[in-house]
Amino acid sequence: MIKDIRACVFDAYGTLLDVNSAVARNAALNAALTAVLAKTKTKTEARASLSAPLSQLWRQKQLEYTWTRTLMNRYADFWQVTEEALDFALKTYSLDGDAELKNSLLQSYLSLTAYPDAAQALAQIAALDLTTAILSNGTPHMLQEALRANQLEELIDPCLSVDEIRIYKPDPRVYQLASDRLGLSPNQICFISSNPWDVAGAASFGFKAVRISRQNSPPEYAFAATHAHVSTLAELPALLRTA
Repeated sequence: MIKDIRACVFDAYGTLLDVNSAVARNAALNAALTAVLAKTKTKTEARASLSAPLSQLWRQKQLEYTWTRTLMNRYADFWQVTEEALDFALKTYSLDGDAELKNSLLQSYLSLTAYPDAAQALAQIAALDLTTAILSNGTPHMLQEALRANQLEELIDPCLSVDEIRIYKPDPRVYQLASDRLGLSPNQICFISSNPWDVAGAASFGFKAVRISRQNSPPEYAFAATHAHVSTLAELPALLRTA
């Protein structure tokens, strides 16, 4: 039960948008992976054997680079970080010589597929007279394109980017940005993310934090207690409606 809130602030990547969809539905990558392993495996095995690890490595390095850049005070926007992480992932799997493939994957990040329960959950939460917002590492352009691709733009207002302060999550100043822009105290904001480190950062700041744990993984970061754990976005409206 989440009480006395006036806004729900969502992380974007991994929470509303499936970060693995950039790889999973990319035809150029599927063709490249098939060619790389065609001598030893069937086309289906080739795609399956590398596409998931490539996607995971891309995401891992994308996040790692945001943290190291913040600690080093060497900010670059999320589009550049995403490209740098992709360069490393492609090089790791000997696909770095394919400029067309790289461009195709980068462009796919502008139209990541939303999770199937995202639109309905956002609409139901908005119907509870709660503000629905995004607070994301993504650039404004990246976020706007992804929301437009999934017809979610009318269900989110405002859409906040760390670009405004040039610092990445989970720095407390990022969560302060949401509090300031919404004109609400931290305890009036419910923050939702699938990333445990993001949930911990929000909870530590004072938001009422909810983790979306689609794999039902155990809680992390005991020093920053999460208010609730759910396995899908579809469970959120009921959690808020009972407040």
